[in-house]
Amino acid sequence: MMNIDVLGGVEATISAALVVSALGVVMGRDLAGRVKVAFVLVGWFVLIVILAATGALGNDHGIGTPGLGLAVALPIVLMWLALMRVPSLRGALDAAPLAILVAVQTVRILGVNFLLLQASGRLPAPFAPVAGWGDIFAGLVAIPVAWMIQRQTPGWRPLLVAWNLFGMADLIAAVSLGVLSSPGPLRRIFAEPGTGLMTTLPWLLIPGFLVPLLFYEAEFVKRV
Repeated sequence: MMNIDVLGGVEATISAALVVSALGVVMGRDLAGRVKVAFVLVGWFVLIVILAATGALGNDHGIGTPGLGLAVALPIVLMWLALMRVPSLRGALDAAPLAILVAVQTVRILGVNFLLLQASGRLPAPFAPVAGWGDIFAGLVAIPVAWMIQRQTPGWRPLLVAWNLFGMADLIAAVSLGVLSSPGPLRRIFAEPGTGLMTTLPWLLIPGFLVPLLFYEAEFVKRV
């Protein structure tokens, strides 16, 4: 059986590629613009890989929990500032097909990995079940919601709003529980083994790369 870390790395990389491709398509006005967006996102992906590989956000030799929180929050803040200062980016996302922004969130089905890691004693509750089941539900429901948007099925708008609010709440809850369960000065939940695993490869790719991008997309869906 393939090691769960190897499988998780493959899944996270494929998920990142799908999200980067979707954002490149909707944010780039032409081929050059799409390549530029993809270049920036790939650079960010590589940075997260380096941070995880070097243990820069770990508690043993790195900056620990505050760094993990920063890895999630800083990209969101920077992307929000970019949107405020670059009208073309804001216009591109405002005009992006909602069905694409929703459909790409099906990658969250891979939240099943949190449950597998908990079952193997490598992640604690309540973080793993909350993040795992919440992501699975959001990812599965994204499929019919995207289909309803594409077909303009009656009732798609309130369903979209409800699904999106749940998805955003799930991301916030997962990050909060992850930080509060991680070894370090901010820890308030002491269930073992803690969430220090999330600062290592391949798992840092989830909070450090996928979560900010998915939250970013969800923010635009919320404006419907």
